[in-house]
Amino acid sequence: MDPNKTNILTADPNRTQLGAPPTLDPNKTMLGTAPTLNATVTIKPVQCPVCKTFNPAGMMFCVDCGLIFDRALPDDAFGAPAVQLPQFVEQSGREHPIRPGTNSIGREGDIMLVDGRVSRRHAQITSDQGALTIEDLGSTNGTKVNGSALAQGEKVTLQGGETISFGGLEVKLAMPGAKGGNTTQIISSNKTAAISTPPKVEVPPAKLIGEGRAIPLKKGANTFGRKADNDVQIADPYVSGKHGIIEIAADGLFITDIGSTNGTMLNDAKLSPNMRTAITTEDVIRLGSMEFRIEVDPAMVG
Repeated sequence: MDPNKTNILTADPNRTQLGAPPTLDPNKTMLGTAPTLNATVTIKPVQCPVCKTFNPAGMMFCVDCGLIFDRALPDDAFGAPAVQLPQFVEQSGREHPIRPGTNSIGREGDIMLVDGRVSRRHAQITSDQGALTIEDLGSTNGTKVNGSALAQGEKVTLQGGETISFGGLEVKLAMPGAKGGNTTQIISSNKTAAISTPPKVEVPPAKLIGEGRAIPLKKGANTFGRKADNDVQIADPYVSGKHGIIEIAADGLFITDIGSTNGTMLNDAKLSPNMRTAITTEDVIRLGSMEFRIEVDPAMVG
């Protein structure tokens, strides 16, 4: 080889040669990384096994019936409901489950009672290891347990079966698992026992229907008027504080105007004050612009 001469060297096929970096081919399938635990995963809503309501993912309890998902027992061999909680039962049959811990009661409470006589934050009930205590939170119309009024802040222990009045709206306390008494079967192992027998719900013999409401009526005399101490409160300026009486009697239905300021109309006739008048389920009771009828359960009257 002449050292004074420029020589073109050929590539040695046995040597590793550095080339240009590979380019990304958009038409070529590329392997990516495996999914991680941080990837977004679609979560299905949780369906309550008791009331069948679909709840948002991550909920600890049913937003409708209050069933606590992480404390529920599995269904038994006979398909019984997994869990039953203590509950308030209205005369209409509507149930309000009482969850463990403190539950506020009112028109805007954990236990929501939609009634004009009930304050927004009326009372509270605490369920602690099966023991229930209730206290009034300074409500306008007061709280009564079996007819005894509670002082503001006074706590009363409940055994089950009591009638509790929230400003005149009455509910029954039904306890799960009661056998021959008012004892609860809620155990302290963070699980709630299945109910042995369903709570007995009192069915009203009649209802006052109108203005989007169905107001339960008891057997005998039912006072109605604007004030909260009536059996039926109708919060309307036209209605007197003590307006009249509706009777559910063995021999029929009766209405009496007890000297109201604006009077009571039965169909198109004005009732005479303090005159007991027989009525039927077809009659229309008019109080100003409001109209009501009475709906009767045939099995409960007679």
